[in-house]
Amino acid sequence: MSDQKKQEKKNEDNQPEQESRRRFLKNSGLVAGGIVGGGLLGSFIGNPFTKDITTSNKDERPKKEFTETRMFFTRFEDFYVLEAAVERIYPEDGNGPGAIGLGVPYFIDKQLAGPYGSNKFDYMKGPVQEVKVASSYQTLMSRGEVFIEGIRKLNAESLRSQDAKFYDLEGEQQDEILKAMEAGEIGLRGVKGPTFFNLLRQMTIEGAYADPLYGGNKNMMGWKMKEHPGIRPGYSDLIEEEKFQIIERMSLKDYQG
Repeated sequence: MSDQKKQEKKNEDNQPEQESRRRFLKNSGLVAGGIVGGGLLGSFIGNPFTKDITTSNKDERPKKEFTETRMFFTRFEDFYVLEAAVERIYPEDGNGPGAIGLGVPYFIDKQLAGPYGSNKFDYMKGPVQEVKVASSYQTLMSRGEVFIEGIRKLNAESLRSQDAKFYDLEGEQQDEILKAMEAGEIGLRGVKGPTFFNLLRQMTIEGAYADPLYGGNKNMMGWKMKEHPGIRPGYSDLIEEEKFQIIERMSLKDYQG
């Protein structure tokens, strides 16, 4: 058999395989831009230019805790002052984490970013009475505005009296400034010092013990320190038990699948 006939014979033998491959490429869209154009279809059927698809598509990045993102405080310095202040109100000790470890600053940040921080559902018209009770909220400023004024005044007073930023002071020095704020010895614009301090303390405690869904009480550690079972629908299965029952803590997150 001549060389020409041998080549023709070889081409005829390979023709079914070539037709099959051509049909596959046409139907899959690879020729029309599957691989070249970005590979949307190629990602479904497999990319021949990728050695290890499983490895390349695997996300090695650590999971982020999206509750720990700022929504209200736009200045880092304001948030650092807030962290230092709430940690002095609810410090870490042998029982467990303090306000920072429990995520209280982020809880406060999220509360101030919403309707609570803007006093959306509160009556905010005058007249404003003189503050007689520490828990009384008497100001035309929103809670968000009160926090910005109070936090920045803490820092300004720290710079004035200690020549250092509030979050750089020792704990005892921070306490002195907070006590002066609570006593009304530090003047604020549009709001009394005790009003700001009471709001700061109230929201610190709320952040330590509120449901983790709202950004505080991280890992339900606040409840753990109080031996609180969390948010449960009922105790009918335990009410007749004679022994003390230690039950698993549950958050509102546990009911959302």
